[in-house]
Amino acid sequence: MKYLELTIGAILVYNFVLARFLGICPFLGVSKRLGTAMGMSGAVVFVMTIASFITSLIYRYLLKFEIDGTPYDLSFLQVLLFILVIAGLVQLIEIMLQKLSPKLYQALGIYLPLITTNCAVLGAATINADSNYTVPEATVFGLCSGIGFALALLLFSSLRERLDLAEVPKPFQGTPIALITAGILAMAFVGFSGLC
Repeated sequence: MKYLELTIGAILVYNFVLARFLGICPFLGVSKRLGTAMGMSGAVVFVMTIASFITSLIYRYLLKFEIDGTPYDLSFLQVLLFILVIAGLVQLIEIMLQKLSPKLYQALGIYLPLITTNCAVLGAATINADSNYTVPEATVFGLCSGIGFALALLLFSSLRERLDLAEVPKPFQGTPIALITAGILAMAFVGFSGLC
């Protein structure tokens, strides 16, 4: 039951982009084309899942531990260590994409290295630590939060592609209609708030 609640909560109820407003930069920047949004979604899901697993281990066994009954708390280092882990994972993805899919690597452009500072990825790691999730729970939370981010990004991207074909009044073209659309999409996700 705990894992079902984590899954539904992370994907729908407490969606990182639409409920917690984390990860807005890539959400707005990469959502112009569905193909690019799919690549970014995959990268964020991968980084968020692996980062949640590794940072949960670091938090549980390196930052808060006991030796001979004496508790040690080094949690003030968590943000620094979490960013280092995330940066390493992003570098790994960059190398893999450069070798396996150069077109996607170029399409993601500046947004791929920005996953390092994507507050959604760092947010997942810190929420895991603050919620005192076990390592498996933290990994499930990271995976589902990434899926929630991907769901929001892909929905928004497909809506933006449809808006390109619509007759939008001149003052609303570009960023204004994108923000209005994001707001309406966020309102749709508020309907899930009673689930968890």
